[in-house]
Amino acid sequence: MALPSLDDYFPDWKEREALAEAMIPIIGRLYRRNVVTYCYGRALYNQSVIQIMKTHRYVRQLEPGNELSEFESYPILEALSQLDLGPSHLDVGKLAARFMEESESGDITPLEFCERECAEVIGRHVPPLEKPQDVVLYGFGRIGRLLARLLVEKTGSGSQLRLRAIVVRAGKDDDLVKRASLLRRDSVHGSFQGTIRIDEENSCIIANGNVIRVIYAGSPAEVDYTAYGIDDAIVIDNTGAWRDEEGLGQHLKSKGAKKVILTAPGKGSIKNIVSGINSSDVLPDDSILAAASCTTNAIVPVLKAMNDEYEIVSGHMETVHAYTPDQNLLDNYHKKNRRGRGAPLNMVITETGASSAVVKLLPELDGKLTGNAIRVPTPDVSLAILNLTLGRDTNVEEINDYLRHVSMHSNMQRQIDFTTSPEVVSSDFVGNRHACIVDGGATIVKDKQVVLYVWYDNEFGYACQVVRVVQKVAGISYPLIPNDVVKQGF
Repeated sequence: MALPSLDDYFPDWKEREALAEAMIPIIGRLYRRNVVTYCYGRALYNQSVIQIMKTHRYVRQLEPGNELSEFESYPILEALSQLDLGPSHLDVGKLAARFMEESESGDITPLEFCERECAEVIGRHVPPLEKPQDVVLYGFGRIGRLLARLLVEKTGSGSQLRLRAIVVRAGKDDDLVKRASLLRRDSVHGSFQGTIRIDEENSCIIANGNVIRVIYAGSPAEVDYTAYGIDDAIVIDNTGAWRDEEGLGQHLKSKGAKKVILTAPGKGSIKNIVSGINSSDVLPDDSILAAASCTTNAIVPVLKAMNDEYEIVSGHMETVHAYTPDQNLLDNYHKKNRRGRGAPLNMVITETGASSAVVKLLPELDGKLTGNAIRVPTPDVSLAILNLTLGRDTNVEEINDYLRHVSMHSNMQRQIDFTTSPEVVSSDFVGNRHACIVDGGATIVKDKQVVLYVWYDNEFGYACQVVRVVQKVAGISYPLIPNDVVKQGF
């Protein structure tokens, strides 16, 4: 698309703004039919006009020279809305780019193009699940509340994951009000996108129409989920109180609970699942799984991508991590070294289990990696610095082109994001839904030595990864269109 002249910028903006406005009801109608739309891996549903426009603009970073705009994507979205589509994930941005390329050399309409590209899902009205999957949050802290936001957001037609309850320890008389208030407002992640009501008589929080029972209990043994109409539930334990099979197995003794997922690294024989890496390890008879740590989720995708292409000979990873609730505001006792010192006042050197966790997920890197961590005075978003020795010489351009390609066209496009902006800082990545973001502008290469700077929202990005694990456990799977993962050889 040709760029407008200086006098045309504002009229051009207003036209694109109008198209983005027109997209919203179409996107919403498709979403309620479990047809989820994206633009180069970024969700279009539940987005504002400006967010949709910014998403289109972002494509420039991923594909230099591709000035994808609403003028190209709207006709594709409009054509998709005319088709009898079954549940699917559709990347409107990639479809529009492909259509533009094809239409230059041939005579084909957007509708004809979409009919051909979506042939496998037209008329295929197979629900993602036979019946909605009940989900319970055991605990309602930082991760628990973000999981609640995501689960409510992803309700769609109501036939997938349904957040039915949260379990917390009993508080004072205004406990329900305070729980709802913490869900409604967040100092880091902003306001809840929707409406929240409280039903004190039935001890419920109603978020965007989702009735969430608040159950007060001191232990899993005290809970009978069937008494609340909840059955075969996936319980997401986000308390961190138990990390082994014996402790987490308590949840399975509760009536109505069927599976347990831990939002921390599991110990012993518990499988640690990083979505996009070893999701295939999830088996139907697995009753207890762990979603590993935020840092493990952030670094493993990049390490896998680098090892697959270049072979990692050795490496060290240093995590610059936002402080967490287990640290103290002011100096006080802590069982771990240095963590007792005031979190908002200090950089704190501490250990990380990420290097050993990586080996469990990527055994080919056994003995090749070391790791450490520094807690820093920021509330969210962390940075992993990966100093790697590779099996062959390379350069900055090759590494960045490769990782940019992986972020767009591999089966890790939900895990790895990519940026080249020279001005980004940690707060720019609050709310990023990927497991990590490679900062291409900071990449350093000298022959076989490579230093990668990898950002990650250790709260929200991690919560997105947990939800992906839950979807896998529940058996939710969508056809992906276009499926360029296979076509690119990944």
